[in-house]
Amino acid sequence: MPKRPDGLIRAFGMSGLQIVSDMKAIEKDSGHDLAVTPKSATDRKVSEYEQFEAQLRAEAARMSEFYEVFYCLENSIRKLVKGIMIEAEGADWWQSVRVDENKIRNPARGRHKKEVDSGITPRSDDLIDYTTFGELSQLITDNWDIFDPVFSSKIAVSNIANQLNLLRGPIAHCNATDELEQDRLNLAVQSWFKLMS
Repeated sequence: MPKRPDGLIRAFGMSGLQIVSDMKAIEKDSGHDLAVTPKSATDRKVSEYEQFEAQLRAEAARMSEFYEVFYCLENSIRKLVKGIMIEAEGADWWQSVRVDENKIRNPARGRHKKEVDSGITPRSDDLIDYTTFGELSQLITDNWDIFDPVFSSKIAVSNIANQLNLLRGPIAHCNATDELEQDRLNLAVQSWFKLMS
């Protein structure tokens, strides 16, 4: 009895899917673009991105993972700090004595003003979004009485924040890091979250 045509078509389709899956795995393992799936022009906002050399694009893709880690970490710390400060001081916490005028408020205000004066869209109306990683750490350690229940050690917060700030530099300034520094970053992020347990 001959096979039904729809069974042959289904088998052909499944074979094609398996080939595409295998080729994607080869692309991932080798770092080479085999053009298995077409890349749409909307995947990237940077015009002419394909004109950069392949090795530079591959390095950028590898480093983007570490930018994502810092983006998430820094913004989660901002959210944590803001929540605890609101709980302690109310909605106007930013204007309270808990936020040092010279070390934190004025620099953040200056960064906001610089964006407004440049004519670019300000990133936020909330000045905590203009604080640096170091300033966030300063907010925590300066107000240890309200952060003590959240973190296990003030000195550890300061030490790990300093280490993260050092590791952040090459990533924020578009320099590649080697595997050892990537391991240090992973360990420092794990240490940060362990402080909160």
